[in-house]
Amino acid sequence: MDDRSRPWLAGDGGPAGGKRHAPATARNRDAIAQILAQTLPASGLVLEIASGSGEHIVHFARCFPALRWLPSDPDPAALASITAWADESALPNVSPPLQIDAADPEAWPIGEADALLCINMVHIAPWAATLGLLHGAAMLLPQGAPLFLYGPYFRRDVETAPSNLAFDESLRARDPAWGLRWAHDVEAAATGEGFALERVAEMPANNLSLIFRRGPRPG
Repeated sequence: MDDRSRPWLAGDGGPAGGKRHAPATARNRDAIAQILAQTLPASGLVLEIASGSGEHIVHFARCFPALRWLPSDPDPAALASITAWADESALPNVSPPLQIDAADPEAWPIGEADALLCINMVHIAPWAATLGLLHGAAMLLPQGAPLFLYGPYFRRDVETAPSNLAFDESLRARDPAWGLRWAHDVEAAATGEGFALERVAEMPANNLSLIFRRGPRPG
């Protein structure tokens, strides 16, 4: 089984108020950045939902200095870790993190963004968080803007890797509301919010990048 056998969470160990470290970040960040380079706008604000430790957003801010990066997370321990990583980096294009619960998009303290990024949240959260994420993205993003989701998914007509089956089992044992989602269910929910699936990219360790684009607003 790969390093996802027990998912890292913001409250898992580490010194209070200090930086957390998610080992998978160093192994997937460059592969994700390659897809983002083909997906993100040249400039503007990128909101990350469920930033976790903050390691990804600091790396991407270095890779894409013309973009402004706004991290977020619902967990105070994650917010402290994000702040610690951002402060250490001293990057001018990383904003202080927002406390955002993906499942409650009506309460998000932000009015607009030019892209939205979410890495490894969909399977480590109740389905309501994914629905909230999609609804919130629909409210924030202009037509043509990207919504980027990364993580493991089940897919129709594609055999699931044994490591993903074991990972799904471990997630559901930890919390019955968690678990790998079917990519077509995520696509259907996104379509209902006005998004179109642009691309599915194969990623390392049996993960996928799902890239959606915001369609025209009704009326």
